[in-house]
Amino acid sequence: MADALGLDFGTTNTVLAQLGGGSETTSITFKSSAGSADTMRTALSFMQDPQLGATALRVEAGQAAIRAFIDNPGECRFLQSIKSFAASPLFQGTFVHGRKFQFEDLMEVFLKRLERYAGDNWPSPVKRIVTGRPVHFAGSNPDPALAMQRYNEALTRLGFPELHYVYEPVAAAFYFARNLEHDATVLVADFGGGTSDYSLIRFEREAGRIRALPVGHSGVGVAGDQFDACFIDHVVAPEIGKGSQFRSFGKQLDVPGSYYTNFSRWNQLSIFKTTKEYSALKALVRQAVEPDKLELFVDLIENDEGYLLNQAVSATKMALSSDEEAGFRFAPLGKAGEKSVRRSDFETWIAADLARMTAALDDVLDKTDTPVSAVDKVFLTGGTSFVPAVRRIFTERFAADRIETGGELISIAHGLALIGERDDIEQWTVPGPD
Repeated sequence: MADALGLDFGTTNTVLAQLGGGSETTSITFKSSAGSADTMRTALSFMQDPQLGATALRVEAGQAAIRAFIDNPGECRFLQSIKSFAASPLFQGTFVHGRKFQFEDLMEVFLKRLERYAGDNWPSPVKRIVTGRPVHFAGSNPDPALAMQRYNEALTRLGFPELHYVYEPVAAAFYFARNLEHDATVLVADFGGGTSDYSLIRFEREAGRIRALPVGHSGVGVAGDQFDACFIDHVVAPEIGKGSQFRSFGKQLDVPGSYYTNFSRWNQLSIFKTTKEYSALKALVRQAVEPDKLELFVDLIENDEGYLLNQAVSATKMALSSDEEAGFRFAPLGKAGEKSVRRSDFETWIAADLARMTAALDDVLDKTDTPVSAVDKVFLTGGTSFVPAVRRIFTERFAADRIETGGELISIAHGLALIGERDDIEQWTVPGPD
């Protein structure tokens, strides 16, 4: 039985891994009503169920949560990208069918549901759980100490004797470095849904065992979700009233842009739906110069179209990874939801975010006084690493034979599991909450 469990609690997907036979790691398999998978979408659904009692809720996670949401429109409360709220002091919980859930409650419910889906595949007992954390959390003015307090509270409730935390790119670096045949200075760039993190590590083999010297870390709270927001802001928002006006006391004023900032964060639409700002938006429809657009805006939120919007955006982004132009199809917008998008336009929309990601890379190299020539290997991981403009950040600096990819969805969790089995685990971990 494995002593350690590696947990990659991701903004978009969550993976758990353990050491299997020999020195190889395996992902834990989950079986739910949606089938079997070893990667779970970081999502929850809640439905009232009289058979469970007046106050009880039927909860699903991952793909099963998505299915429950699609099959029960209007009845199912759907939450996704839970991690994006971890470091936000502004997030003080959300009400679900009359019950308030704090961040740590949501994380606990999600992980307990995964434990149930795993069944006999769930390792027990487990000595320690090793959890990844980003170098920089996502969000405006994120509070990393608050995030770690929330992580710790949720994980403590699951009863693990030892809790350890490792920077996510460090875990990915360890996963890749296990196959290194020579000493090497390794740069790992981890591009997830909420953050882009860099870790520079010197790996050396001594008596057949890997030892490492952390050289430096850097990161920025920008990644795939921000790219999605830019896409939505330029392609979808104008069709639902962005740039339009409303009448007030004989004047025509611009519809507040903050409504569209909230909307572009598709993974937070279920939270936006419960705010006073959303109530103000609905009231504004009667005064709008183009009421049809704002009515469509309200309909998208009322009908919880955030997930379908994400699927449409993701499909177009994926196509743009290989094609110069791709179609965008989002049926709830009607004819306005059928457009052609050019890669060059998309790259223009995300240019400022690419500059921040580039600056974070330059920062880790500059502050460690590491010239590009001293980096032996570059490992790119995370779904956003497939975006051509992101890859160019590296191909413009490093020779092609030094850049490697693979294991984009599993590298962090498997690296965490490998670190968890080591007797020098403290060398790899970062402090938890005070």
